[in-house]
Amino acid sequence: MKRFASVSALVLLAATPLLAQPVDQSEATIGPDYTPVPELAIPHGNIIGFAMESTDSKIYPGIARIDNETMARRDAWGNRLAAPLEGNARAQAYSRRVTVYVPPLQQPLGRGAMRPALPFMVVQDGSSYVARMVPVLDSLIAQKRIPAIAVIFVNSGGSDAQNSQRGLEYDAMDGKYAEFIETEVLPRAAREANITFTTDRAGRATAGCSSGAAAALSMAWYHPEWYSRVLSYSGTFVNQASPQVAATPRGAWEYHASLIPNSPKKPFRIWMQVGEKDLHFEDPEQSWHNWPMANQRMAAALKAKGYDYRYVFSRGAAHCDARVMAQTFPESIEWTWKGYPR
Repeated sequence: MKRFASVSALVLLAATPLLAQPVDQSEATIGPDYTPVPELAIPHGNIIGFAMESTDSKIYPGIARIDNETMARRDAWGNRLAAPLEGNARAQAYSRRVTVYVPPLQQPLGRGAMRPALPFMVVQDGSSYVARMVPVLDSLIAQKRIPAIAVIFVNSGGSDAQNSQRGLEYDAMDGKYAEFIETEVLPRAAREANITFTTDRAGRATAGCSSGAAAALSMAWYHPEWYSRVLSYSGTFVNQASPQVAATPRGAWEYHASLIPNSPKKPFRIWMQVGEKDLHFEDPEQSWHNWPMANQRMAAALKAKGYDYRYVFSRGAAHCDARVMAQTFPESIEWTWKGYPR
C-alpha cells in the first residue's frame, strides 16, 4: 500500500501547475522542452577492420617456439636467457587483426575534395585497446584537445617473449618492426580505410603496453625519421630481447643503461607509466628484469639527456593496469600530441 500511495503522490505533483518547483532535492520536474546532452552530439569516428596473413608478409613469415625449455632458461638471478632463433623456433603461420580508427570530419568536404593526409598513431596489441581508446579519441578530438588523428590498432603475430612471433616483433632491438609497419601495414590500412597517412614525422606517434611499449620506443629510436611521439605503459625496458644481439646484450635494459646516456639525443618525446607492483618489482638489479626499476631508470636517463618526457608512477598498480589506463588515457594521449596543430 505504501508503494502505491507514493506513486499516486508523485503523479499528483506532476499534474499540479502550482508545484512547478521541486519540494526538495529528492524530487524534480523537467520539460516540456528537452535538449540532448552535449555528450550525445560528439562526432564519432569510423572503425574499419581487416586481417593480415603471414603468407602475405615478406618481413615476418611467422615463427613459434619449439618447446617451453627456451622460456625456462634462466641465470642465477632468475633472468630469462634468450636463445638463438635457429634450433629453438619453427615456422608457423599466423593471422593478425588490424583495426583502423578514422576520425570524424571537422569540416564538410567540398565536392571532389580529398581528405588531407592524416596524422596517426600506431598501437601495438591493438585489439586490447580499441574499446577503451576509441571513446577517449572521439571526446578529445571533439574538444580539440588533440588533432583529428587516425589510429592503427595492430595485433602481434602471436604468443609471447623469446622465440615467439610477438617477441620477434616487439622485443627485438632493431628497426625491423617499424619497417614492417611502414611497408606492409600502413599501405594496407590506407587502402582499406580509403585515407592517406602523413609522412611528416611530427604527425606520427606510436603506443603500447609491456613489450608493445618497448616496440613503440624502438620504432622511434631506430627510425626517428618516421616517429616523433611515444606513449608507453608498463614498458618492457628489461632483458627480454629475442633474438639477443651483441650490440645490446641486455635487450631493452640497454636503453637506460647505455643507449640513451651514450647516444646523441633523438628527436622524440615520450609519455611513460609504470606500476608500483609491476612485473618482478622485488627482483634485484642483477636480474635486469625489474619493471619498476627499469622504468624509473628510463625516466632518469631521459631527464639527464634533456628529453621531453613525462613519467607517471602509479601506486598500488600492477602490470598494464586497466584502472590506470581508464584514468590516464585522456592525459597521456593529449600530452603525446602536445605541440601538434589542432
